[in-house]
Amino acid sequence: MTSRFGDIAHGPSVEVFELVAKFNEDTHPSKVNLSVGAYRTNEAKPWVLPVVRKVEASMAADETLTKEYLPITGMPQFCEAATSLVLGADNPAIAEKRAGGVQSLSGTGALRLAMTFLRELCGAKAALVSKPTWGNHLLMFRQLKYEDVREYRYWDASSKGLDLTGMLEDLKTAPDGSVVVLHACAHNPTGVDPTHEQWGQICDVMKAKKHYPLLDCAYQGFASGDLAMDAWAVRFFASQGLEIFAAQSFAKNFGLYNERVGNLTIVTATPDALERVKSQIKMIIRGMYSNPPAHGARIVNTTLRDPALFAEWQGCIKTMADRVLMMRAGLRKRLENLGTPGTWNHITDQIGMFSYTGLNPTQVAYLVKEYHVYVMKSGRINMCGLTTGNIDYVAKGIYDAIIKNPN
Repeated sequence: MTSRFGDIAHGPSVEVFELVAKFNEDTHPSKVNLSVGAYRTNEAKPWVLPVVRKVEASMAADETLTKEYLPITGMPQFCEAATSLVLGADNPAIAEKRAGGVQSLSGTGALRLAMTFLRELCGAKAALVSKPTWGNHLLMFRQLKYEDVREYRYWDASSKGLDLTGMLEDLKTAPDGSVVVLHACAHNPTGVDPTHEQWGQICDVMKAKKHYPLLDCAYQGFASGDLAMDAWAVRFFASQGLEIFAAQSFAKNFGLYNERVGNLTIVTATPDALERVKSQIKMIIRGMYSNPPAHGARIVNTTLRDPALFAEWQGCIKTMADRVLMMRAGLRKRLENLGTPGTWNHITDQIGMFSYTGLNPTQVAYLVKEYHVYVMKSGRINMCGLTTGNIDYVAKGIYDAIIKNPN
């Protein structure tokens, strides 16, 4: 018997999940996984936040909770709380009813909803993402048949920092009204964020070109440990009179990776425009997955609305952010003490979960083969995969990979 699908080509593998599978199969006693983008404790274990455990226990004991469907656009209380978290509770756009949220399937779902709306309802044809960026950005734009998908310069390999000049030039030469994905904080994969002054220059170009800002806010609180600091770019864009979309994820900062809870925050010029946008996104959701799951949204909503739980959650965020900062300082110190060729200040200059180390694919392959240290081909590492028990081993591996493969 033959299949009508027999000529369909195999889809490409997803690098990070392929690396995780190889890591899991590896029996080497010193193996280290620096690939997957998830928080790990100093014992290299996943961490369910204590505040999440506490809220789930209270939910399990609450016999009034049911498994009824949520509204199409999600739990209203959660959307309000999430929108206030990213914009600030005192944001004028909230008071003026020009800002609101739509529950989504984590940050990916929020991005997809905004991209679909802008393509189908606003006629956007061009889209820009940073070079490099999280792979899903390009994948979604291409699946949605955007006609002109391009990258704007971002990473400067020579300085291991931001190529602001190149970025601004590429935003200026893009077609007017392009959809531009901007990482609100803790840029993935480089860990390089613009300064406040640089964000101002970026915003000026966005306004002049009438681009649609789509801010990917996957790491609020997780980047610096400060919720307001990590939301600065979103709040700044909203304050400059721009109509924006901000895709929020609660995977990282709540550790709710498999609950898929997110929010698409929308800021428009008028309350009427907001209701029109939400009504169309409602129809997109209806035709895509009908309505979102409730469990993760209940956890987040309960935590954000209870002062004691909120304070406990902030403590959890600080624990995660501080551990990342400690690993950054520790890795830089060890690489410098070993006399590793090159400069390593970028390790501590960058922020958030990821670091773009500057390692090339040959050096990465050497690390995987000889040291069983699993790293993305781009040289991006998850700082949370480092622990006090493996950091010396990883530093030695990086030093050896560069010495043996200098080019």
